[in-house]
Amino acid sequence: MHLKGKKFMSEKVRRAVVLLSGGLDSATALAVARRDGFQCHALTIDYGQRHAVELSAASQVAASLGVAEHFVFRLDLRGFGGSALTSDAPVPKDRPAEAMATGIPATYVPARNTVFLSLALAKAEVLGSFDIYVGVNAVDYSGYPDCRPEFIRAFEALASLATKAGVEGKGTFKVHAPLISLTKEEIIRLGTSLGVRYELTHSCYDPADDGAACGRCDSCQIRRAGFLAAGVTDPTRYVREPRP
Repeated sequence: MHLKGKKFMSEKVRRAVVLLSGGLDSATALAVARRDGFQCHALTIDYGQRHAVELSAASQVAASLGVAEHFVFRLDLRGFGGSALTSDAPVPKDRPAEAMATGIPATYVPARNTVFLSLALAKAEVLGSFDIYVGVNAVDYSGYPDCRPEFIRAFEALASLATKAGVEGKGTFKVHAPLISLTKEEIIRLGTSLGVRYELTHSCYDPADDGAACGRCDSCQIRRAGFLAAGVTDPTRYVREPRP
């Protein structure tokens, strides 16, 4: 029996959980996951961060890149503190490149990526997915211990040992970190080629009340330099410096 004009699809939907903060890197990682052919389920963590404006950015980025689902999970890490992002401690400003490249900065949130990846792992297991995308980068943020390739490999090993799906041999979990060895310039070029609308993203650690980026924290400085090096117009709305 021949059926004309109809095409039957037997290929299974490939789902991926993408950790989406609303920043430049996570938006690019989402675009890469979409390019790779995955149905994307974005997971954003509202952890009590002082730069909560990124939550709105995440929502806009998710909509612009056409995710299948955008799930916002509330987990208040301010109760632990230990970071300038989850306390009233000052955010470092105007640091030279050499200082940003060494040591662990005050904006490090204790075990944040371990916690976030654990939540993404739980979401993936519920979805029947074995793929997680995260926008960690070891080049521009060498001071963060949970942005290194060794950490990603260790978490992958843990994922297979700590889940029902892994123990039952249903699949092998893969943590995709497509930006981990790229410079900010390379990330911006990649995202631009994939249609990321960077004007929707937010990177500043200490924004003004109206959401404008400070332009002075580590994240703002690295973002600015990245756009300049990439030859791409920086769409960020920065706080206007007062005229002398």
